[in-house]
Amino acid sequence: MKEIIDPPRGPRAVGPYSPGVKAAGLVFLSGQIPLDPDTQQIVPGTIEEQTRRVLRNIGILLEAAGSGYEKVLRVGVFLDDLGDFEAMNGVYAEFFSESKPARSTVEVARLPKNVKIEIDIIALA
Repeated sequence: MKEIIDPPRGPRAVGPYSPGVKAAGLVFLSGQIPLDPDTQQIVPGTIEEQTRRVLRNIGILLEAAGSGYEKVLRVGVFLDDLGDFEAMNGVYAEFFSESKPARSTVEVARLPKNVKIEIDIIALA
């Protein structure tokens, strides 16, 4: 059985998919971009500001699924400029200082709504 994770005060999907799915003791979060969950508008700004918004949104979804940052197993980070890696990594470390999940980081040609970063997650429920 699967449960859709789509809290009313969380970031909305920008297409025909769910923000998250919980199944078989795991939580799968779709790629999250820096949407303000109150306005559903992109948070403009630096890579640090956008990374912080994405990771806060992930926290909202993890909490709705009964999980948390400490239960994250794998993270996929997509950057529009790998030159932003160090700055992104500094903010990322604020959220994953204790329990470090496996991670991949790649540069992509373009991201939805022309944001600087997108992150997806697999976590324990």
